[in-house]
Amino acid sequence: MRIAPTRTLPLLLLSLTAACSAAPASERPNTIWAFTAPWDARSAQSVKAHGGMLDAVVTGWFALDTATGRPLSLYTDSLGLALPGRTRPMALVTSFFVNRFHPETVRGLAADPRRLAAVAGELAHALSTSGYRGAVLDLEALSAADLGALLSVSRTIRDSLRAHGVSPVALAVPAGDTLAYPGAPLLSAVDMLLVMVYDQHWANSPPGPIASPDWARKLLALRVSEVGASRIIAAFPVYGYAWRGGASDVVGYADAQRMAGERGLLLTRDASSSTLRAAKDDWETWVSDAVLLDALMTDAKPLGVRSFALWRLGLEDPAVWTRLAR
Repeated sequence: MRIAPTRTLPLLLLSLTAACSAAPASERPNTIWAFTAPWDARSAQSVKAHGGMLDAVVTGWFALDTATGRPLSLYTDSLGLALPGRTRPMALVTSFFVNRFHPETVRGLAADPRRLAAVAGELAHALSTSGYRGAVLDLEALSAADLGALLSVSRTIRDSLRAHGVSPVALAVPAGDTLAYPGAPLLSAVDMLLVMVYDQHWANSPPGPIASPDWARKLLALRVSEVGASRIIAAFPVYGYAWRGGASDVVGYADAQRMAGERGLLLTRDASSSTLRAAKDDWETWVSDAVLLDALMTDAKPLGVRSFALWRLGLEDPAVWTRLAR
């Protein structure tokens, strides 16, 4: 997931009702989450315009302090309390701080159960008193050797949040890394897995699609084979990248259109990846749009996946909202 404009997080939640859980996958309605980007005014505008169409929106951002593990509120949240009643406000809890993920923070908390319990209690108090009704844990950059620490920290935080009425708790996991983030053990410590199905090509890679349907389908199938589909949220991109001269920037749909137009180009769809792109000289952009998002969600449904997340609001093709309303 993208925690700041230059580095990933990402990637929204309403608990499924008993009736929906019991229904066959083909009949279960979609659940749609979305993530805000508090540093981008376009994100707030998108929430205000379309928040009522979402089941949940991650509007709160909390980082674990690298020295103490204590939760730090990264941004003032003016959106959570303004969401429509049906839309669940949620918080992101991350080990990303300043410019990278800090796996040593997770390891340190796991090695000190008393401090971990205190941090979990402080976090639960902060989220519950702020009105959040769920959380996404984003504890990336861990290795397979850290699984015990990840389980301990995730379970302790989940249990404390539950005790304070903050539920469900999801864990963001890299789509293809089943060694450091194996599905079955992790679902003993959290309620759901948010599978980050994006960054097939990323800021420091050569240009290419962000999440082609074939690539995404294979990764989701891998996760479904681990744990089934009912507790998986598939997080898909509504953004893209523009590469130039070895550097890159995160771009939205409108950004990519504008940048292409400035070069006398139109965005055209790459047939093999269903992704919009444009290229000229040493500049190249690939970006998601409503057609690609529809293809990703359509391909996920035969696997039984009906819960989706959008990373991140403010960058999306406006036509996404027309398709989600169908």
